[in-house]
Amino acid sequence: MIAIVGISHRTAPVEVRERVAVAKDALAETLARVVALPAVGEAVCLSTCNRVELIAAPRAGAPLTQVAEQLARLLEELAASGGLGAPLAPHLARQVGDDGVLHLFRVASSLASLVGGEPPILGPLKDAPEAAEAAGTVGPILSRALQKALMTAKRVRTETSIGRGLVSVSSAAVDLAAQIFGDLSDKTTLLVGAGEMAEAAAEILVKQGSKLLVANRRRERADELAARYGGAAHPLEDLEGALVRADVVLSSTSARGFVIDRELVKRAMRGRRGRTLFLIDIAVPRDIDPAVNELDCVFRYDIDDLEAIVAEGLGARRDEAERAARLCDEDAKKLGAWMDARGVVPTVVALRARTKQVLEAELERSLSGKLKHLGDAERAALHTMVDAAVNKLVHAPTTLLRKLSSEPRGEQLAQAARDLFELPDVAVIEEPRESKKG
Repeated sequence: MIAIVGISHRTAPVEVRERVAVAKDALAETLARVVALPAVGEAVCLSTCNRVELIAAPRAGAPLTQVAEQLARLLEELAASGGLGAPLAPHLARQVGDDGVLHLFRVASSLASLVGGEPPILGPLKDAPEAAEAAGTVGPILSRALQKALMTAKRVRTETSIGRGLVSVSSAAVDLAAQIFGDLSDKTTLLVGAGEMAEAAAEILVKQGSKLLVANRRRERADELAARYGGAAHPLEDLEGALVRADVVLSSTSARGFVIDRELVKRAMRGRRGRTLFLIDIAVPRDIDPAVNELDCVFRYDIDDLEAIVAEGLGARRDEAERAARLCDEDAKKLGAWMDARGVVPTVVALRARTKQVLEAELERSLSGKLKHLGDAERAALHTMVDAAVNKLVHAPTTLLRKLSSEPRGEQLAQAARDLFELPDVAVIEEPRESKKG
């Protein structure tokens, strides 16, 4: 089974999430720290604007509760090193065993997102195992779990309508701007950052008639996005000048510190001659210093402020969300059963092999001694008898181990069998890989 420990928009405000967020260039180091934990055998890190979660499979014999405890302590360390001055524990959520599997499927299907059904979570979920594979921290348990979660996400989008009429973070931000101004056709919106969320916002803004300015660290990307939507690129080095021109600022960069601070906005406001400036920050870590709200005629919103707008858009899709949840539950149970069986199958195989080894050895000793006069037919009959005896001897423990595989007692019994019969560590038997077609 698996354990998932982390924070999300449901458990922690953005000022906490940004202190724990793991940048792409820090993923390998973070994953190395996770698998260095005594109880962890495999690890994947999922870090997005709305969640930071460590997903782990245990080392052989390690209880999931121990895995969860160690993951929680590591996240506390990450938060402290990120500058969080308060304990992270009140914001942490833990899902272990069946709950962990179901949570993973719900995350993949966007049911746990700020915007239910929003597809952007699939990108990070595809990138996360790739980063873990590159770091050497993912194995058969998490590989299969993530593969199945993505397959379920595809099934949810195919078999339900949860993604239709979708409210996204980007569209919610534009809706907020429209609520402020009523009509965006005579307004100028500055996009700071030119990633996926900025591009999604640009498409909506242009349809509403807003003029676009695009400022980005990579100028060629700003030029490309501006040209595609009929806007104008603006050098990031002259962000002050762009702030003077804009009515609305929508910021979504991946910078680790504030891109727009109080002093920058204060200088820009001198050139605006009393015109109100609205700033919407949908980045995590945040791009815009909350202190800008202290300035006259400046209003700042962040991603947590969008929840009310998003909630309105979810009402119409509630029935589809319930259907999607049932699909997740169905597929999660199947994966959970496979994981449970993996825990006992190696022990069952080893117990059967050890029993047969002992009986066959005793039989061969007899056949080379007192029974050496027996012919081929009699020898074959005795080997058949040994096979039957093995089946009868291991039937009861095998049945019980499989029955209790999903319970803590099942692993305890499996460990007891390995100890009592001195069974060797054996490789886990893999199921044949399913075709990815379809």
